[in-house]
Amino acid sequence: MSGTWIEVCRTDEIDEKDVLGFECRGEKYAIYNTASGFYATAGVCTHEAADLSMGLVIDDIIECPMHQGRFHIPTGKAKSAPACVDLKTYAVKIEDGMVLIELPDGTFAESTA
Repeated sequence: MSGTWIEVCRTDEIDEKDVLGFECRGEKYAIYNTASGFYATAGVCTHEAADLSMGLVIDDIIECPMHQGRFHIPTGKAKSAPACVDLKTYAVKIEDGMVLIELPDGTFAESTA
């Protein structure tokens, strides 16, 4: 993916086994700190659009706070009903203690209308 890297937060702002919500240009994202590393996904559940930053992180799984659908954080794969559509995932990198995510360039396109 070719995109723009956005600084989200410091690494110490997300405890291990936790999730932080982040919004950019009207889109919600979720940033995770798991035992296997930092990850980013879409910030809302694909089942009922619940805010995943309110969910429960269990190892590499995020559990939706509304109906307990589960997703594999590193891949976005839906793991249990009622969630059956995978989450979109985003590349993450750590630089100088900061968490950055790569968002598609179209995220920043200005309207020409």
